[in-house]
Amino acid sequence: MAQNTAPFSAFEWMIAWRYLRARRSEGGVSVMTWISLIGITLAVAALIITLAVRSGFRYEFVDTILGANAHVTVYSAGQVTEAGAFARTMSDFEPLTEAVAAVPGVVRAAPLVKGQVLAASKGRNAGVEVFGISPDDLRDIRRVVTPEEAYGTIDAFGSADSFGGGIAIGSGVARELGVTVGDRVKLIAPEGVKTAFGTSPRIAAYDVAYIFRVGRYDIDRTRVYMPFAAAQEYFNREGMADEIEVILDNPEDVQSMLTPLSLAAGEGALLWSWRDSSGAFLQALEMEDNVMFLILSILVLIASMNIVSGLIMLVKNKGRDIGILRTMGLSEGSVLRVFFICGASIGVIGTIAGLILGCLFAIYIDPIFDMVNYVAGGGVWDPSVRLISRLPARLEMSDVMSAISLSLFLSFVVTLFPARRAARMNPVEALRYE
Repeated sequence: MAQNTAPFSAFEWMIAWRYLRARRSEGGVSVMTWISLIGITLAVAALIITLAVRSGFRYEFVDTILGANAHVTVYSAGQVTEAGAFARTMSDFEPLTEAVAAVPGVVRAAPLVKGQVLAASKGRNAGVEVFGISPDDLRDIRRVVTPEEAYGTIDAFGSADSFGGGIAIGSGVARELGVTVGDRVKLIAPEGVKTAFGTSPRIAAYDVAYIFRVGRYDIDRTRVYMPFAAAQEYFNREGMADEIEVILDNPEDVQSMLTPLSLAAGEGALLWSWRDSSGAFLQALEMEDNVMFLILSILVLIASMNIVSGLIMLVKNKGRDIGILRTMGLSEGSVLRVFFICGASIGVIGTIAGLILGCLFAIYIDPIFDMVNYVAGGGVWDPSVRLISRLPARLEMSDVMSAISLSLFLSFVVTLFPARRAARMNPVEALRYE
C-alpha cells in the first residue's frame, strides 16, 4: 500500500541525485544530462547577452540624443520680410528665450544660429553643420563637455586669444580634414555677398579650440560649434536667431511639456521634440527587440526539450527501479517528485550557469569584442552604419529576471510530462519480465 510522505522529502532528493549521476552502465543517462545542461546554459547566456546588448543600444542611442541635442526645439513658423522674402529667423529671440526658460521643468533655453557649410583645411573638404551657441550654453551640453574622447579644452571655445574666437568640432570632422587643436579651418558658405557679378561665397577662417567625440557618428562627423556672435556675423543673422534649444529636467516626459512650452512661445512658434525626430527609430528598435526575445525564447525551449529526452530515457532505463519503489510503498506523487527533481535540477543548474556566463560576457564585452576585432583583422564594427562608436551592453535587472523566469518556467513545465509518465507506470508491468 502506498504511503503518503511529505512533499520533496530527503529520500526523494537522494534518489533523484543517484539517478542523475548514475552511469550509462547503471541505467543512467549522464551524457544526456550534460547535453541538456550545456544546452540550457548556452541558451540562457545567449538570451541575457542579447537583452543586455538590446538595452545598451537603446540607452546609448537615447543618451547621445538627450546629451548632445535639444530635447525640444522652438522655431518660427516663418514670416515675409520687408524685401518680400520668406524667412524663419527670430528677431525677438531674447524675450522668447526668457519666456521658455521660465516654464517649470525647463533646465535651460538657448538661442541658436544654424547653417550647413563646407569646411576646408590642408586641401581637404567636408560638409558640416554649424551650431552658433554661446560658450556658457555649450558648457551645459553634457556629451560635449564630458565626451568619450576630447582634445584641447572647452574653455578655449570663444576665446579672444583664438583666431575667429575658436570653434569646437567633432572628431569625425577633425579626422576628415586632418586637423588638430590649434589648426585653422576655413568655412565656406555658398550664399554669401551679392555683387554685380553674382553671389560670391562667404569665407571665414577659425582656429580649432576643442575636439570632441560623443560616440554618435552622425554628430561627430558633421557638427561644428561656433560662438553665437561669430555665427550671427558669419551667416548674416545680426540681431536674430534661427531657433531656441530647450533642455528639460525629465526628457522622457517630453509630451506633457509641449503644451506649456507652446503657450510660452506664443503664436507663430512651432515645436519639434526629440521623440519627433527619433521616435520611428525607437519604435523599430522596440519591435526588433520583441522579435529577438521571441526567437531566443524558442531557443531556450529547444534546449529545455533535451531534458524531456533525457528523462524519457531515464524512465525507460529505471522501469525496474520504479516498480520496486512502488511495491515498497512509494506513492505516485513521490515517484513524480523524484523525476521532477531530476529534470528541474538540470534546469536550475543550467540557468544559474547561463546567468553567470551571460553576465560575465556582458560585463567584459569590450575586451571580448576587441579580441574578436583583432582576430578578424579589424573593421568588424562600422560606426557609419550603426551610428554609435562601440558595441554597448547594459545589464538591467528586469531583463535578467525575464531570462531566468523564462528558463525555469520552461524547464519545470517540460519536466512534468516524463515525470507524470513515470508516476503512472504500473509496477506489475514494470516487473513482469524481470
